[in-house]
Amino acid sequence: MSSINWKKEVEKRKAEFICETRKFLQIPSVLDESSAGPGQPFGTSIKDALNFLLKKGEECNFHVKNLEGYAGYIEFGQGEESVGILCHVDVVPEGEGWTSPPFAAELVDGKVVARGAIDDKGPTMAALYAMKIVKDLGLPLSKRVRMIIGTDEESTWQCVDHYFKHEEMPTVGFAPDADFPIIYAEKGICDVELRYSSSGNSGESKHSLVRFQSGRRLNMVPDEAKATIAVKNEEKLAIANQFQLFLNKHNLNGLTTNSSDELSLIVKGKSAHGMEPKHGINAGLYLSQFLSGILQKDEGKQFIDFITSYLTNDSRGNHLGIAFTDEITGDLTVNCGLISYEAGHEGSVGLNIRYPVTKNGEAMINNLHSVAEKNGFSLKILDHSPPHHVNKEHSLIRILSKVYEEQTGEKAELISIGGGTYARSLEAGVAFGPLFPGREDVAHQRDEYIFIDDLLKATAIYAQAIYELAKD
Repeated sequence: MSSINWKKEVEKRKAEFICETRKFLQIPSVLDESSAGPGQPFGTSIKDALNFLLKKGEECNFHVKNLEGYAGYIEFGQGEESVGILCHVDVVPEGEGWTSPPFAAELVDGKVVARGAIDDKGPTMAALYAMKIVKDLGLPLSKRVRMIIGTDEESTWQCVDHYFKHEEMPTVGFAPDADFPIIYAEKGICDVELRYSSSGNSGESKHSLVRFQSGRRLNMVPDEAKATIAVKNEEKLAIANQFQLFLNKHNLNGLTTNSSDELSLIVKGKSAHGMEPKHGINAGLYLSQFLSGILQKDEGKQFIDFITSYLTNDSRGNHLGIAFTDEITGDLTVNCGLISYEAGHEGSVGLNIRYPVTKNGEAMINNLHSVAEKNGFSLKILDHSPPHHVNKEHSLIRILSKVYEEQTGEKAELISIGGGTYARSLEAGVAFGPLFPGREDVAHQRDEYIFIDDLLKATAIYAQAIYELAKD
C-alpha cells in the first residue's frame, strides 16, 4: 500500500479546488458554430474553457500547449513513455427545467450543480489537481504525465482527430469521464441520418404535417418536440382535446397553440444520455405516435409512420433488424435524437446507435441501408467509432484495480458501457470514474451534479493512479 496519504493531500487543497472547479463550470462551454473562427473552431465559450484550463496548468508550473483551439495538453515529468489523461471541456446544451441556473455552479446539499459537473469538467479539474499533488510532492517518475484536453467530445470528435495528427499516442492512459471502478469495454457508436424528400403535396389530406422539430443532439434523448399541422378552424378543438387525452394517458406535459389554419402541438419529455434511451422520455417519439393516429395519407404521414413503425417503444433496434446483445457490453441501443420535417423540403431522422463489441458493425450498417431504401429514405453515416476493448490482464487494468481497491476498500469490478469516452482513442486506455457505484448517473440531464465528497475522493484516486502508472 502506498505510504502517501492521498486523501490528506487532497484535503489540504480542498477550498482552492472547489473554488476553481466552480469557476470552470461557470463557463458555458457549449458548441457554438456562430462564433467559430480561427483559434476557436467550436465557438468562443469552448475556447474560454480551454484557455482557463491551460492557464491553470501554467500556474501549476506545467508545460502547456494549445493546438489551434481544437485541443490542448498539460504535461510534466520526463521519459520516453507517457501516461495520458484524456479529458474534455465541452458540454452538451443545458436543456430545460433546471431548478438552479445551469452555469451558476451552485453548492446544494453537498453537491455542485451545473452542466458539466460530472461530464466532464468536474472530473477534469480533479485530474488536474491530482497531477498537481504528484508534482508538488516531488515524486520520482520514469514517464511523462500528459492531460490531453478535447473540445468537441460531445459532437464529432474533431478535436481527437486533430490532436493525433500532431501529437503522440500515450503509452497507456485513462479518461475520467464515466464510472468507477474500471470500464474496460465500450460499445461501438454509429451516428446515422435517415433523409426523406418531401414535395409538399398533401393531396386530398384532411390534416397534413407542416413541420416537425425534436432534439438538439444525437446523443441526447429529446426533452421537447413541436409539430405544426394544417387543420380547419372547426376541427382544432377536437384535435386539441384528443391531444390532451393522449398526454394524460402517457403522463406527459404539453400544450397546443393556434395560428390561422394551423395548430401546433408541443410535448415535454425528459432528457437523458443517449447511451440508454430508457432513462429518458423521448418527446419526439411520443409526438410522432400521436400524429400517426390523426394524420391522413400524405407524405407527412409516411414520414411519421416510419418513425412509429421502426423506433417508437423500441430502443433495442428490433424493428430495424439490428438487435444484438453480448456478455461483454450488453444490448445494442438506438436513440432517436433528432427529428426534423418541413413540408416541401427534406425530412430527417437522426439516430445514435451503440452496439456491442462483438457485433459486426458493417453488417449492421448494411441492414440499415436496406430498411431505409425500403421505406423511401436514404441513409448517411455521420460518424462511426468502432468498439473498444482492453484485455483484462493488461498492466493498466492491474495497476488501476490496485489503486481503486486501496483507496476505497472495495473490489475493482470491471464493467462495460454504452457511452463513448476518449479512452477508445488510445490503444491501451480505459475509462476510470468519476461516478461511484450506487450513485445516480445524471450526465446530460437537467440539474446535473456531482457530490463534493465524491469529487475529492476521485482526486485522491487519480493522484495515486498517476503516480503508480508513471513511476515504473
